[in-house]
Amino acid sequence: MQPRISLITLGVADVARARGFYERLGWRASARSQAAIAFFQLNGMALALFGRDALAADAQAGPATSGFSGVTLAHNVGSAAAVDAVLAAAVAAGARLLKPGRQADWGGYSGYFADPDGHAWEVAWNPFFPLDAGGNLVLPD
Repeated sequence: MQPRISLITLGVADVARARGFYERLGWRASARSQAAIAFFQLNGMALALFGRDALAADAQAGPATSGFSGVTLAHNVGSAAAVDAVLAAAVAAGARLLKPGRQADWGGYSGYFADPDGHAWEVAWNPFFPLDAGGNLVLPD
C-alpha cells in the first residue's frame, strides 16, 4: 500500500449545512457533489462530506455517535500570522474556536477550531515541515 491519503470523509449531521460552511471558507464544491454528498478538491487529495448515519452504515461501524471521534484534520500554513488569520476566517464562517493560536512546545504555532459537526481542525505553522510552492506539506527525509 502506498503511503497516501486520497480522500477524507467526514460524517456530518446535515450535508447542506456542512457544505455551506466549507464554501464560506472559500472552498469550491466539485461538480460531482450531490445533495447527499459533497466533494472538495484539496492539494493532492479530496474532502468528502457525507451523512453521519449513512457513513456509519457504509462502513458497517454500527450506529453513528456524536462527540470527538479521535480524528483531527490539519491545515498547515506558512506563518504564525497565517494561523491566526485562518482561525479567524473559520470562526467568521461558523466554526467554534477550540484553542486560540499559540506557541507550541514542539517549536511551531497552532490552534484548533471545530466545524459545525464538531470535527476538529488544527491550523499550524510548523517550521520543521515546510510547504512547497503548491502549499503541499513537505515532510523531512
